Amino acid sequence: MEKIQKVIAKGLSLPISTKAAIEICKFIKNKTPTKAKRQLDLVIQKRIAIPMTRYNQNRGHRKGKIGPGFYPQKASREIIRLLNSVEANARNKGLNTEQLIVKKVIVNKASSPMKTGRIKGQTKRTHIEIEAHELNTSQEIKKLHKPKEKESSHRK
Repeated sequence: MEKIQKVIAKGLSLPISTKAAIEICKFIKNKTPTKAKRQLDLVIQKRIAIPMTRYNQNRGHRKGKIGPGFYPQKASREIIRLLNSVEANARNKGLNTEQLIVKKVIVNKASSPMKTGRIKGQTKRTHIEIEAHELNTSQEIKKLHKPKEKESSHRK
């Protein structure tokens, strides 16, 4: 039995929306960190949208077949920083960063900081934990990089 090689990166009390972080983390799960970072860079440039699956009240649809979507730029920057940390931790452990895959992402709401005086507004805080595993067998790697086959539907 092979031991699973895993790497963890935690971000505590990040100043981002919990709802945005949940949607982004659904989007990057089961992807390699390099692919996830590339796609989040495109989100920051507003070229692709994050699909909204849970918090989609009163959200407009975006181009493509994703339905409601949005461009959370601040949260994307923070999650890119965590993905860089995952890769650095993997290099530190001696793992191959090309064979990493994001397997578990945990998003929790953090406590809000104390306010004094006449300070208005809400500050949002979020805890994020990203866990990536190293793929060992060549079959798993091929399955990850295999392009999706389109199903052909023929109407008569």
